[in-house]
Amino acid sequence: MHYTFAMLANPNREGIMAKVIAKNSKLGFLLFLTGVIVAAVSTAGGALSESAGTAVEGESTVSEADPVKDDASSEAPIYKFKANALDGHEISFGDYKGKVLLIVNTASHCGYTPQYAGLEALSKKYEAQGLKVLGFPCDQFGHQEPGDAAAISSFCTKNYGVDFQMFDKIEVNGKQANPLYVYLKKSTKDHGDIRWNFTKFLVDKQGKVLRRYGSMASPESLSADIEAALK
Repeated sequence: MHYTFAMLANPNREGIMAKVIAKNSKLGFLLFLTGVIVAAVSTAGGALSESAGTAVEGESTVSEADPVKDDASSEAPIYKFKANALDGHEISFGDYKGKVLLIVNTASHCGYTPQYAGLEALSKKYEAQGLKVLGFPCDQFGHQEPGDAAAISSFCTKNYGVDFQMFDKIEVNGKQANPLYVYLKKSTKDHGDIRWNFTKFLVDKQGKVLRRYGSMASPESLSADIEAALK
């Protein structure tokens, strides 16, 4: 024991070790055995640490890959919305998977109201190919859609023979904006509020919002974009 403390305290530890081993063969053997055990434990610990590091790296790689898989397989956000038709029954946008959508906020007493005729013409021309025109009455612009669901339905049918899907009246701007329109506005380069009646959004077969059109864009002018989306 005396020699052991002397070895730890003296800078010339190697020399003292040699003397200890020479004078006491049993102590020398024990020190040698201790060194072997320490070396073995150190080596094993290093191997375990390396193995653990590989496992963590592997988890990280898998975790980073998961979101890519989810994004590739998950449905477009637009298919999660629901809305009430003019007759009150609920329609899930999931029913429109694989269809090209033209979504329009409408009004019965607007200078652009005659666009109903053009929208109906688009519906008749392209519905068999997969186009769905969806109308959402809104009274936020000049109080130009004051009627209830029955009045709106009667007006559209009597004056323009509208047969495409019309929904219950909603708000498209402000705190009470319908969630669908909150999403639509965020999905194009023009993130601003809807400026007037008959703003249009074109959505492709995969549910991606392709483009937003202002009120002045006539339904007929959208034909080329609709045909491209239907291909």
